[in-house]
Amino acid sequence: MHKLKKKLIFADVNGIGAARFLSFVYGNMEKELFYKVVETAASERGLAVVEIKFDDDDNVFEVTIDRPGADVDLADCEYVHRAVLTAFDRDVEDYSLTVTSVGIDAAEADELLKSTNE
Repeated sequence: MHKLKKKLIFADVNGIGAARFLSFVYGNMEKELFYKVVETAASERGLAVVEIKFDDDDNVFEVTIDRPGADVDLADCEYVHRAVLTAFDRDVEDYSLTVTSVGIDAAEADELLKSTNE
């Protein structure tokens, strides 16, 4: 089967319901459920989902979160990350996930996480 190369940057602008479009475009993971899990976890911590990037070529997902009027801390990123891990088996779905906050990129988040695990 030929794998189409595509990269999609998704941001929920004014609640337009684009998650259904993602579910249609991509096949393996249920993107609508992915979006719902991320949104629910973020909401439980008083966070807003700023952006979700999907790179289907490598099954890489990058989630950016923010907390209006306050800082996002590592525990917030871990909470959203663990919610996705609970909902989707990485061995079955074969994906990579990074959760970051506004003002920090994925590489910086990875370094911060490594330093806390040492």
